[in-house]
Amino acid sequence: MMELSGFVAAAVMVAAIVAPSPSEAKTTIEPCSGSDSCPALLGYTLYADMKVSEVAALFATEPSALLAANALDFAAPGSAHRILPAGLFLRVPARCACADGVRKSVSVRYAARPADTLATLADVVFAGLASADQIRNANGLADTDPDAPLDAGQPLVVPLPCVCFNSSDSNLPALYLSYVVQVGDTVPAIAAGYETTVTDVMNANAMGSPVAAPGDILAIPLPACASSFPKSASDHGLLVANGTYALTAGNCVQCSCGPGNLNLYCTPASLSGSCPSTQCSNSNVLLGNASTHATSAGCNVSSCSYGGFLNGTIETLLNTGLQPKCPGPHQVPLLTDPPTTVNHDYSTSLPPLSAPAPAEAGGDMPEPPPSSSVQGGSFTLPRMSPADGPAGSVSRAQPLASKPRQILSGFILCLILHFHM
Repeated sequence: MMELSGFVAAAVMVAAIVAPSPSEAKTTIEPCSGSDSCPALLGYTLYADMKVSEVAALFATEPSALLAANALDFAAPGSAHRILPAGLFLRVPARCACADGVRKSVSVRYAARPADTLATLADVVFAGLASADQIRNANGLADTDPDAPLDAGQPLVVPLPCVCFNSSDSNLPALYLSYVVQVGDTVPAIAAGYETTVTDVMNANAMGSPVAAPGDILAIPLPACASSFPKSASDHGLLVANGTYALTAGNCVQCSCGPGNLNLYCTPASLSGSCPSTQCSNSNVLLGNASTHATSAGCNVSSCSYGGFLNGTIETLLNTGLQPKCPGPHQVPLLTDPPTTVNHDYSTSLPPLSAPAPAEAGGDMPEPPPSSSVQGGSFTLPRMSPADGPAGSVSRAQPLASKPRQILSGFILCLILHFHM
């Protein structure tokens, strides 16, 4: 019996080390009421090589909008068919609505594929942005085992986390990124990566201490350029994160933010075959351009800016004035080609757990390869400027049942029975 007792004690110690912690994943939430919405960003890590169009379809957005939000060349021919590497971290544009009294994105619809489970949808396909419990509750699947295969073709709503916080941070325009904490992340490293402060991150997420666990979802405020379009404009409330672009007016106008200042700058886009006029009335100045005339008193400047998309018309505003000197060419964020390799740092995930079918996002998930084929690269997103953030609140998601824990417990029980016999 002494031998058996010693073995059981050792086995229990092993179980305590191997079994996952019962801690709960935390998500920052924002209570709300009404039907208003705001632009937001979802931090998503590709779990396999995927086309731009596949990622866009997964999140119900346009390929060009996805590329623009990451300062990737959205006007290049065939850009929607470019293949992005597994492990790449992207900022996915989304509308943050008010549903069930809290802010969330509820526009994503997913058709289950063969071998999909609630657990793989949550942890793999959507990279931790939703939990199995959240997907189950949103679809009335109260009795569904998270590890049981779903019916192929079964339509599912996938609620995703987001916040608005009045689209501001310390009374400055801000766009909030929902970031899933990865293994090895620390709050200071996340804050430094987005050039903000630990205090700012803690305030935005109502954190009592600068500690976050893998799987937690943090709201990261990103400085942004705000618009002042009238409420009747279809793009009222347009916000563009610093260092990136957004497309509007039926892909006829592209707006950028930075570098150097947080003033929205819009020019004609070349993505649509037929667009309304982009010339300012009573002038020969086109949207985003300026005419200058140097005088002894300074420089007479006439510039054409964007005023929103109203009833199919691109509204333009002609601004004239005398400036001390004539302005130079406007600086815009650099657009880069979509990357083919990934440099794994705090903003990218571990190698993918499984891969989809080559032609479709979220396809059947075969066994993972024995080693990652992802190579080092140099792609990084533009970094942000410091700011202080508002206070949010935190919700907790119950962890899924652990298969390793179940297997280990059964193994220990078998050994105990063997020694007893």
